[in-house]
Amino acid sequence: MSEETSDSSSLGLLTNREFIAISSTAFARSQAYSTILIALALYADMFQTTSTMEGLFGTAFAIVQLFIVLPLGRYIDTRNSKRILLFGLLLNVVVFVGFMFVENVTHVILVRVLQGTAASILWLTGMTVVGEISEDGSRGLWIGTYNQVGAISSLIGDIVGGLLLYVYGFQETYIALSLVTLGAFFSVLLFLRDNPGGRKDPEDSSGRETIEMLLGRSAIKALVFFRLSFSVGKMAVITFLPIYAYTEFGINPFMVGGIMAGGKLTKAITQGKVGHWTDRITHTHWFILAGALVYALGTALIPLAGFAHVYIPDTTVTALGEEMALPGAFFVLFAAYAVLGIGDSLRLPASMALFVGEGEQFDAVASSLSLRSIAWKVGQVGGPVLVGAIWDATSVLVAFWTASGFIVVSSLVFAWLYSSDPVPEQVDAVGGD
Repeated sequence: MSEETSDSSSLGLLTNREFIAISSTAFARSQAYSTILIALALYADMFQTTSTMEGLFGTAFAIVQLFIVLPLGRYIDTRNSKRILLFGLLLNVVVFVGFMFVENVTHVILVRVLQGTAASILWLTGMTVVGEISEDGSRGLWIGTYNQVGAISSLIGDIVGGLLLYVYGFQETYIALSLVTLGAFFSVLLFLRDNPGGRKDPEDSSGRETIEMLLGRSAIKALVFFRLSFSVGKMAVITFLPIYAYTEFGINPFMVGGIMAGGKLTKAITQGKVGHWTDRITHTHWFILAGALVYALGTALIPLAGFAHVYIPDTTVTALGEEMALPGAFFVLFAAYAVLGIGDSLRLPASMALFVGEGEQFDAVASSLSLRSIAWKVGQVGGPVLVGAIWDATSVLVAFWTASGFIVVSSLVFAWLYSSDPVPEQVDAVGGD
């Protein structure tokens, strides 16, 4: 069990050295992810890529994760999670060095594969450790606050990362990301206990048996189906919104970061509180349904930016000693991303807590989370390319509304499947009691 926190709030967790150590990994991971998404828009413009090729930027990130998350989850359950986190952080630094030397689209895609490996290690291991060391009756708070730190960092990545790319370019930006990541490395090294996870004996059962036991639960099947379908829509948004803003409307990287910051701000403000609610409300899965439908709404709003010039006049602002023209599309995209942030805040703490609660029944939290991750990767691999191809063949409106449709359908089917066999009452309250 972890150190006692001073109070049952997100601020109270910030007095816990282990929580600070583990949340620093989320901070480094999220900041890098957001900054590189903006960099991808610059690469797309630099190399004059098609929408289908831009979809491969997202697919390359996910495809390696599709193959590693299940064995990785098993490995985390049976090994020293602290060492795995340290390795993942160093691998992320290698990713930044790789991005410094890209010269064509092929190089970008190859480094995205390496980035996907590092991100998968950090996310899956970090979330497992948070679930393992959280205090009794406070898992939703711990997970929500951990995600809140990631959202704040992602917001910083949008603003500061976009600013660095705009003012200095690629190399200085990647050096800054490397320094943040090395800071997280030393925080974990100094403050996180040795072997914070790894409760399952490798001899107890094989990885295959563990996965089969988890998939025997109807609740897990419902959650996995939702993740797979939802990811098709969400990954299209994550991959294409920065590219759409930069290439279609000429919004500079700093202001693209500002658009994305709208969603990160709403997520950062609300996610810890929502996590606290999931500890106390019986039907936790309704948070997932509500969040997903809100996310579908935000996705449907994105292509309306193309009509903004009719209703919203261009605005000129002064920043960094320069005048910047903001088209009406900027405000539509900012509002859409803010709606997306609210949807994620409602959905994420409940989703993660339910997977952790299911995994605890078999002493296999990381394996349960790896199922959550691999379901995402299936949609993440195909989603960006599918939506990119639809965009090339039809229009941006059809592409994003198709993504929104995937989200709505996955939400409704999930609610029906999950209600037929919810988590049993003996599971921890945050797991769906």
